[in-house]
Amino acid sequence: MAVKIRLARHGKKTYAYFHIIVADSRAPRDGRRIETLGKYNPNTDPAEITLDADRALYWLNVGAQPTVTARRLLSYKGVLLRKHLQEGVAKNAFTQEEADTKWEAWMKEKEAKVQEKKNRLAQESSEDAKKRLEAESVINKERAQALLAKREEAAAQLAAAAAEAAAKAEEAIAEIEGTVAPEDTAAAEAEEQAAE
Repeated sequence: MAVKIRLARHGKKTYAYFHIIVADSRAPRDGRRIETLGKYNPNTDPAEITLDADRALYWLNVGAQPTVTARRLLSYKGVLLRKHLQEGVAKNAFTQEEADTKWEAWMKEKEAKVQEKKNRLAQESSEDAKKRLEAESVINKERAQALLAKREEAAAQLAAAAAEAAAKAEEAIAEIEGTVAPEDTAAAEAEEQAAE
């Protein structure tokens, strides 16, 4: 039986995540498995990978063959380096302590790179949010100024219309006074003469 370390797909149609599994090479992709080693979620940045490195190393040592993607994930988590170092210890190229220190140094460097990427992404996200906020505030100021100018223009038009209406009213009053006044004065004079 040929044993493979491969991925089994899970999740929705547009949001897939994967289980890292050990399975017979003849089994279907999402079918029968021997063991689940971890999970891989490529939807986040950086991708989330949880892996039982000791069990993965055991399966590599007993002859399980990883697929291309599984090999990349194992390499990313340092399992292949650890296997390489164990082979060096078996050949007496160096001691187990040296192998452990090399692996721990590599893991610290890898964790530092991942943390640096997370910090960089968080900083870029905050800078992007600041830029969007500044752009939005500029747009809001422009809108407020345009609205204020529109209101001032409307107020000026209203004042002009009110002044025009007042002028028309005064003209009308003047016309009324001009036409009514002679009659009223003549009637008043006639009344005064009649009273005398």
